[in-house]
Amino acid sequence: MLPSHTPHTVYLSVQDIIRLVRHKGLPACIAGVAARIERDFLRWNEFDKSARVASHSPHGVIELMPIADAEHFAFKYVNGHPLNTRCGLPTVMAFGVLADVATGAPRLLSELTLTTAIRTAAMSAVAARALARPGSRVMALIGNGAQSEFQALAFRDLVGVRELRLFDTDPAASAKLVANLRGQGLVVHTCRSTAEAVRGADIVTTVTADKRNATILTPDMIEPGMHLNAVGGDCPGKTELHRGVLATAAVFVEFEPQSRIEGEIQQMPADFAVTELWQVLAGHRPGRSGAAQVTVFDSVGFALEDYSALCFMRDAAAELGIGDSIELVPQAADPKDLFGLLGEPRGDGKDGPLAADLRPALMAGENARA
Repeated sequence: MLPSHTPHTVYLSVQDIIRLVRHKGLPACIAGVAARIERDFLRWNEFDKSARVASHSPHGVIELMPIADAEHFAFKYVNGHPLNTRCGLPTVMAFGVLADVATGAPRLLSELTLTTAIRTAAMSAVAARALARPGSRVMALIGNGAQSEFQALAFRDLVGVRELRLFDTDPAASAKLVANLRGQGLVVHTCRSTAEAVRGADIVTTVTADKRNATILTPDMIEPGMHLNAVGGDCPGKTELHRGVLATAAVFVEFEPQSRIEGEIQQMPADFAVTELWQVLAGHRPGRSGAAQVTVFDSVGFALEDYSALCFMRDAAAELGIGDSIELVPQAADPKDLFGLLGEPRGDGKDGPLAADLRPALMAGENARA
């Protein structure tokens, strides 16, 4: 008999997440992930945190993002390859795992490409609620690719933005965004330049994909009281803000050790002052000091946000009966006899060779390859 605690893993596919979001509604999912992020950020000191592990190439980056509390370990596999769209692949692709700390058993395996778009937008809105001027209604959205609709709707629902000013170097991307936002209760203007888009905006969100040091925003574009939501600069050598913008603003980050490597503040001296956002949410540090202050959320994406998103999707899927149980871990009557599992009859017509015959079969394979 198999032990009663045999670990089955819930698998949430792309189609499962689509069904979940359609059932609950995208606004409810963004709001739910935002609420979970805020709740988990208030438990900041309960988490074992580290900067993500990254493998860089000339074409992009592949990263692992781990985090754990006393009960659950989570990680996300994610890439960033700006040229992918030329061959029909997304710039960002991701999946994630949620496991039991006590046993290491993986309990959830989920797509995280769609979910990351939701959690990134939710995180932006959480930060803006803490840092932007009350009554902010106009947002410039620079970079109108795959993340832009999620940002627009998060700021509409959670911050109160009612007017969007768009710019992208690819006019087709802006046209796509305009079409997708039609009927969503937002006044949308397409602009001819970044400077035109940010003029008069309360909030500026930059979410560009180029893997290089760029200056999407320069000091001359910044107006008193703006809140800047810098999302695109998320790896070494990739930035969106001129360092002069940072020098005169109050800068807030997720996890400072990671942001020093990957964020906008990689341009600044090691002693450049920043505040981790959790401290503002918990009331330990002030956010905006006045109506004229410029604030920057230097958003690189942190593993705790993915932990929150995985937990939200797990709970929502369980509530709706969505997802499959998969056998990701071998299940043996005797967990010490992994070898014996290869010869154990399964009774489903797919039995492998008997354990006694296994070595000859393996040797035959080796001989065939030779």
